[in-house]
Amino acid sequence: MDMSSRLAVWQELAESCGLTTVQQGLEHVWRLVLLCLICRLCFRLGGVSTVKHVTSVLTGMYGLFLFFELHMLWVLLLSVLCYLVLLLSRHSSSSGLFLSVVILIYLLTGELHLIDMVTWHKIRGSQMVVAMKAISLAFDLDRGTVGTLPSPAEFLGYVLFVGTVVFGPWISFTSYNNTVEGRKLSWSWLRSSSLSLVKSQICLLVSTCIAPYLFPLFIPIYGNTFTQKWLRAYEIAVSFHFSNYFVGHLSEGTCMLAGAGFTEEKENIRWDLSVVKPLSVEMPRSMVLVVTSWNIPMSRWLKKYVFKSAMKLGTFAAILVTYMASALLHGLSFHLGAVLLSLGFITYVEHVLRKKLATIFSACILSRPCTSDCSHQHKKEYWVMLLNLVFSFLAIFHLTYLGSMFDSGNDEQEVEEGYAAIHTIQRWSELNWASHWVVFVSWVFYRLIQ
Repeated sequence: MDMSSRLAVWQELAESCGLTTVQQGLEHVWRLVLLCLICRLCFRLGGVSTVKHVTSVLTGMYGLFLFFELHMLWVLLLSVLCYLVLLLSRHSSSSGLFLSVVILIYLLTGELHLIDMVTWHKIRGSQMVVAMKAISLAFDLDRGTVGTLPSPAEFLGYVLFVGTVVFGPWISFTSYNNTVEGRKLSWSWLRSSSLSLVKSQICLLVSTCIAPYLFPLFIPIYGNTFTQKWLRAYEIAVSFHFSNYFVGHLSEGTCMLAGAGFTEEKENIRWDLSVVKPLSVEMPRSMVLVVTSWNIPMSRWLKKYVFKSAMKLGTFAAILVTYMASALLHGLSFHLGAVLLSLGFITYVEHVLRKKLATIFSACILSRPCTSDCSHQHKKEYWVMLLNLVFSFLAIFHLTYLGSMFDSGNDEQEVEEGYAAIHTIQRWSELNWASHWVVFVSWVFYRLIQ
């Protein structure tokens, strides 16, 4: 394809896909953005705290209705159930664990018996946000981080906060209380939230109109039969990645627009909420950093409330428990469970292997970047940078493999209902289970040099 033909296709793609995607994206979110602004202004105007919490509840409920209509009742039911459990277990020191079990039973029962799969998948994200907030509050009550059980209005205002209830992210109860105090309006607040909203629309464009046509329309690489399936897998993975960045940046924007997502140092307020780090995923140092950069608030939640609690079982067991908890929160989805458990093995093997190699060579080749005062002798030598680059390409290889299943072709029903197990097995079989074999060989190599 010569340059003139490529430019013509680009123009047609911009007109047929780009404009439609932007228009539909704005149509879906503008009312939610308006609700976030209303909530922010109500918090700023002051008044009784109960009125502010009720405002948060009402705007959150209307936001849920805009996206899910009457199916929002399932989210409200979960919220009320969580508060009742907290109320009944307020004198217990294990309310966090008890509430986690109740939420798990509710989610599994709802998905298996009470509601159709398409509807459940639509509300799954909001259910997960409410569950994470309630569980974190329960553990904070157990640990004494939060002194007393909030009032019903305060609790519902927290879990149904309009800035987070539809797209996320998870915020702590303390962060919500700081938000209700109503920090002053500023240009930095407006600039940060608007920038995140713009980023979200750009990521939606890339996911919908660029990534599916990456090779050879945008990058002139053709390849043979073998490489074409990997190029296609990479396109699918990148498209899926940018759909996640779209939701992540959108949640940043709505959260900050509603008044949350800031850090305060003395009199200086920084609106610096970060949900995703696309560059750390697309150009990764390691799979460990990919996992933490994919959804930063959820990664922190899993580390604080799951991983640290499970560390008494051992590092490997704690990692598996953490990924299993994440999989269960996402619902009974075989493909998500398969990806998350595979990630557990990949990140563990990568971590222990690089840690062992860093000790043997006394080099800065750990999964995470070393601090400037680390004890390694070799820090920025060419061979150290080359070895880190090899691990980076290996991470891209794993991401391509894992993301290759998030493609339904022309079957929209499969997307709405969730991918079947046969879809996952078929996609990975086409790629010869390559990533799993690489992880196994890496683990064997680690055991040999241990």
